Amino acid sequence: MNNQKCSTLFQKPRGRTRIIQCIYVVGFMDLFGVSMIIPLLSHHVKALGASPTVAGIVGSTYGILQLFSSTVVGSWSDVVGRRYSLLTCLLLSALGYGLLGMSTSIALFVLARIPVGLFKHSLSICRALLSDLVSESERPLVMGHFNAASSVGFILGPVVGGYLTEHEGGFYTSSFTCAAIFLINAGLVWMLPWSETLVHRNDTNFSNDKNKHCHDNHCSKSVHNGSHANRHHTMLAADTEPGSRAPGKHHGGLRWREVSLLQPAWRQLSSVGSKIHMVASSDMWDLFLVRLLMAIAIMLYYSNFSLAMEERFSLKPKMTGYLISYSSTLGALAGFLVGPVTQLYRNNMPALLLHSTVLTCSLIFLYAAAPSVWQVLLTSTFFAISTTIGRTCITDLELQRGGVQASGTLIGAGQSVTAVGRVLAPLLSGLAQEFSPCGPPSLGVVLALAAVGLLLIRIPKWDGRGMTKTAIL
Repeated sequence: MNNQKCSTLFQKPRGRTRIIQCIYVVGFMDLFGVSMIIPLLSHHVKALGASPTVAGIVGSTYGILQLFSSTVVGSWSDVVGRRYSLLTCLLLSALGYGLLGMSTSIALFVLARIPVGLFKHSLSICRALLSDLVSESERPLVMGHFNAASSVGFILGPVVGGYLTEHEGGFYTSSFTCAAIFLINAGLVWMLPWSETLVHRNDTNFSNDKNKHCHDNHCSKSVHNGSHANRHHTMLAADTEPGSRAPGKHHGGLRWREVSLLQPAWRQLSSVGSKIHMVASSDMWDLFLVRLLMAIAIMLYYSNFSLAMEERFSLKPKMTGYLISYSSTLGALAGFLVGPVTQLYRNNMPALLLHSTVLTCSLIFLYAAAPSVWQVLLTSTFFAISTTIGRTCITDLELQRGGVQASGTLIGAGQSVTAVGRVLAPLLSGLAQEFSPCGPPSLGVVLALAAVGLLLIRIPKWDGRGMTKTAIL
């Protein structure tokens, strides 16, 4: 009897699997559509008559808007719920790409990039949604699969975009196709079985029933391993409207908030501000700094890759393109390795992050000192795997330490930090190339070593806080 009650306690929502699978499709189609457009943007803006300087300024508009909007939109998804925030981002992104398909002047081109820069955060909200739906032990596996699906879309998109551009008006066709893809994604999100995503216990009842019904060793282990469910339920309770419980039931199901979008704008802004302040004032600077250092180091690795291959090994651009495609494909497939690797580490994400960071640092060094193309090929093979695992690790650690109640805010803040790296990396790369073609990756080694040193100093403190929290529980 106790086992039956305990299994009910951790019963999975009926619609959860379908939602996760649909989110994988959304992630694939999202980057598939975007990657059709990205390689064509600079050519199109120059075809409109922009000078190289103006083209650079216009190209930076998107990154600057993303820098400031990532955290705000992520926090807004915590306030109004994932469904409406994801739909809003998809529809407004579709509007932006539709306008891009009608851009016959630089002014209209810039106008089209504004809604995309402000609201193209669909992938971040999808990650926040996945973190809401799964337990802490499942999260790396699910995130790895989502990243793999998205990466496959990013690999295939340029092929289709390149094919379309060979025809007359190819850029406009690609833009309208991308807009249609985002509209299809919005339709998929709208049709997801949100009403079936029920949680059978709230935070308080979870604690009470754990003491009442879970007496056997197997159930006690399940409660320990499912400690994330406590915070998971708290987040869902925050997304539930008063009175959403079935009347007369002590344990009513909790549903995703569906009417909070109708709250006054000032109340939504106040909630967004409080969540951002909570993250900004938390003791998570170390994680965000590690993310920034590694983001810049990885971008420096890729910043002058083609030029360095040509200058160092007289490698033709065609062969360099094959090498980049090979690395990108491995990065996509590495998403499927995240789950088994985290199980091998028994979900010890700090240790896994440290080891992946050390490996990434070593591989950047080997690339900078590579005497032949074959060593570059070897480093590219393992580099794609280590960076994929490292990105998943640091996102998971941010959610562990910050709590899933503000998963959208945390993931958005992480994207803002990465956007800072995108702004700084080209500048640092240009300065480093003044000294040597190996300058950018050499600087990347220094930054990665700083990240390793920071992890060595801070991880014992993270573990100490974790043991204290476990002892209290």
